[in-house]
Amino acid sequence: MKRFVLAWAATAVAATGASVAVLGLVGTGVTGTSTRVLSQEDVQAALSTATARPVAAASGAPAQAQQGKLIRSPGGTVIASCAGDEVTLRSWSPAQGYSVDDVEPGPSDEVTVEFEPQEGDDVELTITCTGGQPVAG
Repeated sequence: MKRFVLAWAATAVAATGASVAVLGLVGTGVTGTSTRVLSQEDVQAALSTATARPVAAASGAPAQAQQGKLIRSPGGTVIASCAGDEVTLRSWSPAQGYSVDDVEPGPSDEVTVEFEPQEGDDVELTITCTGGQPVAG
């Protein structure tokens, strides 16, 4: 029994030593990659040499930025854009405590989104284009 306990203790010590050695190797980079933390100057230097690449749309062509105007209300926010006299809701997001009840995103002469609170009156936004810009009315 005494030999069994000594063998177990020797195995435990060997396993602990091996674990510590492996952790030490991992800390210094077993794969040869550096684990050094970049300074702010290093980050700025790397960013200054980076080049922008166009993002491909589903068709494979570079994506065009969707221009829109942010419109805020107590019930939430929307982003709308105009093309001629037609307005389109690009996105809508309810404020905290509200949910989206009904959306007519367009494109149309007029688009609407209704934000419904947990309690109280609904907030309905009706948006049209005036002078090529989305306007809530």
